[in-house]
Amino acid sequence: MRQELGYKEKNGQFTKFGQWYADRVQDTQYRNGPWCDMFIAWAADKADLSQYVGEFAWTPSHAAWFMKQGAWTQKPEPGALVFFDWKGGKSYKGIDHVGIVESVSGKKIHTIEANVDRIWLKRKTRETDKVVGYGIPRMVKAGADKLGEIRSTERPFVPAPRVDTGQGSPLDVLGTPPALLTAMVLMTVLLSLRITGRRRGTHRRLTWPWNAPTTPHLPPQPEKARERVTVRAKASPPEHTQAKPHPTPAPTARPARARVTAAAATRHPTSTRRKPYEPGSPSRG
Repeated sequence: MRQELGYKEKNGQFTKFGQWYADRVQDTQYRNGPWCDMFIAWAADKADLSQYVGEFAWTPSHAAWFMKQGAWTQKPEPGALVFFDWKGGKSYKGIDHVGIVESVSGKKIHTIEANVDRIWLKRKTRETDKVVGYGIPRMVKAGADKLGEIRSTERPFVPAPRVDTGQGSPLDVLGTPPALLTAMVLMTVLLSLRITGRRRGTHRRLTWPWNAPTTPHLPPQPEKARERVTVRAKASPPEHTQAKPHPTPAPTARPARARVTAAAATRHPTSTRRKPYEPGSPSRG
């Protein structure tokens, strides 16, 4: 850093520090921008301290970064970054300029600053009335080291690597979710089929008065029963008088129908009348 003392910006406010930062962030506008903070980013990169110093071109953002890291203070020390507000404000939002504290003498600080007196990188001696605060890189490093220790202490237990005992058994698939789902589906189908079969086997159609048959169907009688009816009809005495009408049997009594038929077949005819023209008939007066 000290080797760069006396550096002067080129025409158009061009600096090698701005060019380096523009290449770093892939934005050409920084080549000709205010370069006080870009010089500090360049010097930190050369010293491999960027993670503790930060890489910024906008001074309010750089101060806010130190606050977030818990490395912000009001007490100067060598190696600290000093942030100024030329209007005398005390908020980080009004910061205009930044430099590096080289030494402290009472209420004065000796600094190395870039982009001072408009074009130079040089040493300056400053009063502290324009100082907003100090960013301390060593505190950033201490916080990072402490965080690393906490993370290493709280590292979760790493299980030992599993030892493959060989090819698994085909029965291992029975415990997988697809196998369990298939078994449940098959069980449901079997239960539904069993319940359906029971319902079909125990179903009986009830005979209600409005759907009962009006004429019961009797099974046909064998030939021997018919012969007994015919013999019984033949043995009955002949009727010489006019037969009384038999009551009409019920349409469902087949044996009665057969008995009437047999009686009618063996009925004897009554005395016949002679016609007038037959001989021997009485004459009429």
